[in-house]
Amino acid sequence: METELDLSGLGFTTISRLGKGGSATTQVVRDSADGRICVAKCVLLDTLSKHHQELAKQEVFLLQALRHPYVVTYCESFFMDGTATLVILTEHCEGGDLRRLILRTAGSASRFTEDQVMMWLSQIALALQYIHGKKVLHRDLKASNLFLDKNAAVKLGDFGISKVLEGTADFAATLLGTPYYMSPEVCCNELYSWKSDIWSFGCVLYELCMLKRPFESEKLPVLVHMITNDLYDPIPDLYSDGLRSLLCQMLTKSAAARPFADEILDNSYVHSYMAKLDSLAPDLSCGRTPPGTPPATSRAPGVFAVTGTPPGTPPGSQKLVSCSEQSSAAARAASGGALVLD
Repeated sequence: METELDLSGLGFTTISRLGKGGSATTQVVRDSADGRICVAKCVLLDTLSKHHQELAKQEVFLLQALRHPYVVTYCESFFMDGTATLVILTEHCEGGDLRRLILRTAGSASRFTEDQVMMWLSQIALALQYIHGKKVLHRDLKASNLFLDKNAAVKLGDFGISKVLEGTADFAATLLGTPYYMSPEVCCNELYSWKSDIWSFGCVLYELCMLKRPFESEKLPVLVHMITNDLYDPIPDLYSDGLRSLLCQMLTKSAAARPFADEILDNSYVHSYMAKLDSLAPDLSCGRTPPGTPPATSRAPGVFAVTGTPPGTPPGSQKLVSCSEQSSAAARAASGGALVLD
């Protein structure tokens, strides 16, 4: 289905196209009003189920509420009248995503230094500490959802299937996420919470060290068995015991045994890297509009800003997040189908 959207009538010039799927495209655009460069994610809502339409809208509300140097910055959003298209504008991270960098590094037969891995680990841990403190469960943390700015600092993005939990002791029950990074509790269709994001974080850390994912298979049932039962191959000797220990804690099969993000940041080995970050940390304002500021006004007739209460926000009395829908990954697991995902 054709999903390209011409934003030139709204004052944007397309610089490049980043990706295209059945219901969405992403492209790098320049705003003619101020010259800023953004990423425009254009979602054709009428191609999605009601549930996934709500998830797309929820991403806007989450991005509006998040403000942190290691989280991708929200710019603005609007609906295009007559096309049922939601456009989400976020900052452009010039360095691309971490997955592509990992693949390039693997192709060049080189490795990331421990200092670089630990700096990224510290930045991701800070981002997770922040969103978890906001009661936001990412649910799709992976290398391709971590983006690099011009200074090679990493930023967490793509909150398309994130979930707002009512409290720190709450759980979610929907099978979502990219299978390679799914935690054992998600694979077993059990309740999950913040520690599931930590498992995915551990998968990214492993990928940075090994230039491959800890568990890989083209068949989803085989992958699920590996995640829930198998051990990962050890990382190279060039990495320290301190890094190995962190990885072991994050990729522990038991969710209860995994650390929270703030416990990772409290790790004595991480402290020295945190000191380096303190001297390099960008301004917390990140050049974005403070939370609570009304969305931008319409750029042209037929364009509407996204406003209102975040869809799916749990009521105060609800302590368990559940959903009747399962992802396509669940369906493939039941049927033994092939896995084709990034």
